[in-house]
Amino acid sequence: MAPIKDHRFAMIEKVSDMKISLFTFIRNGTLLGYPFIESICSALPLCDEFVIAVGDSEDDTLARIKAINSEKIIIIPTYWNEKMQDRGFVYAQQKMIAQYNCTGDWAFYLEGDEVLHEDDLPKIRAAMEQHLNHPEVEALAFDYFHFFGSPAWVATSPAWYRQECRIIRNTIRSFAPDGLYWVVMNKNSRGRYPKAALVGAPIYHYGHVRSIAAMHAKNQRVGKYWGHDHPLFNGYQIDPAAIRHFTGRHPSIVKDWLANEAEKFFAPDTNYHLSKRELKHRWVMKLEKLFGMELSKKHFTPIKI
Repeated sequence: MAPIKDHRFAMIEKVSDMKISLFTFIRNGTLLGYPFIESICSALPLCDEFVIAVGDSEDDTLARIKAINSEKIIIIPTYWNEKMQDRGFVYAQQKMIAQYNCTGDWAFYLEGDEVLHEDDLPKIRAAMEQHLNHPEVEALAFDYFHFFGSPAWVATSPAWYRQECRIIRNTIRSFAPDGLYWVVMNKNSRGRYPKAALVGAPIYHYGHVRSIAAMHAKNQRVGKYWGHDHPLFNGYQIDPAAIRHFTGRHPSIVKDWLANEAEKFFAPDTNYHLSKRELKHRWVMKLEKLFGMELSKKHFTPIKI
């Protein structure tokens, strides 16, 4: 079959009739400093359709998505339930509105601050091709680069999920209890994490390198969806032992956003006062190093084929 082409981005070879649905939700993406256009465009060459639940926004989010001008994009206008303030479930509602409109063999969820590297697109497609006819593989999980403070630093402690499912088989009963992960309902009243194979490629997560002003705006607006007010954001603070320098190469699509929208001058505070949770994670990192183990939380059951 002919290669899939997008008018601005990468080209990858399609070797079967497998259909891939990408999906996401977004609201006030510009106001809150999300690289959501870069996120969408990084994945467009990979998919047959991209379903986007666009919440009623106070900025130009909808106009910017329309300006991408891709026939693959399906926009679903949505309204958020402002009374839903239990543990971020409104995010799950919006996520599932988009997922339930996907028609592909696989449904690939990408958040508005997550970007795919152009070099990894063939590997991601190959993983979906490889496992398409293995029904025991219910999902596919990615490694993660969680950038923190600036694009030069990556969070590495087990406080940050190191691997997470972002692709789910679109023929199983699944739902999201929040925006992060899925539960598979193989019984009417009980759910479990999906069984997932590893893609062997990372997702680049830029949510914690947004400008201080954008993070301040986000905390003011989203705390209520968890039933509490977030403290005002005045700067990036973290245990210095929980981060390392990033030595790789950022996706090409996000370089302008990093140059113009991201914080650039972060440096870890050597006098930072550790919380009890951070002290616990330091001990976990010591155990990982001592025994060669990986102890971060998984929202999936790893499976090998």
